Amino acid sequence: MGAGQPWSRPARRHRPMRTGLAFAGFGVALCCVGVAGLGAWNLQTVRQAAGPIRETADGFLSEVALGDSDRAYERLCEDARSRWSAIGFTSWVRTPPMVTDYEITDVSVATRSGRPHGTVTVKVTRDGGISEERRLPVVREDGNWRVCGDPF
Repeated sequence: MGAGQPWSRPARRHRPMRTGLAFAGFGVALCCVGVAGLGAWNLQTVRQAAGPIRETADGFLSEVALGDSDRAYERLCEDARSRWSAIGFTSWVRTPPMVTDYEITDVSVATRSGRPHGTVTVKVTRDGGISEERRLPVVREDGNWRVCGDPF
């Protein structure tokens, strides 16, 4: 009698659709984790910036209301200081109607090119009780938060 054939496993059917769906599902899951991580990082950056932005605007406005224009000038960004000399800023701050009080009503923080920046909305009260709403742009410069643009 002849030798028996060696046992062989039955051929498996290839399932390229199932394999493709598994890889696609893995890719989508990986993208979702990446997007969620990036969103969490962005949210953390924005939340960490809101407090210092408010403190910078509060300090700047307090110094303006008290008439301490030299210290307020130091809180301006480089761009604003290139447009205002210290003497010009001081005379402008002391020109009536002067700021007598303020109330910060909103702080918004956003990121642009991965760098946070903020806008502080403030209700400014001047001599004679005149009130107006202003927006102070605040940017990060040399590790410090600074008021930028024309604050008044």
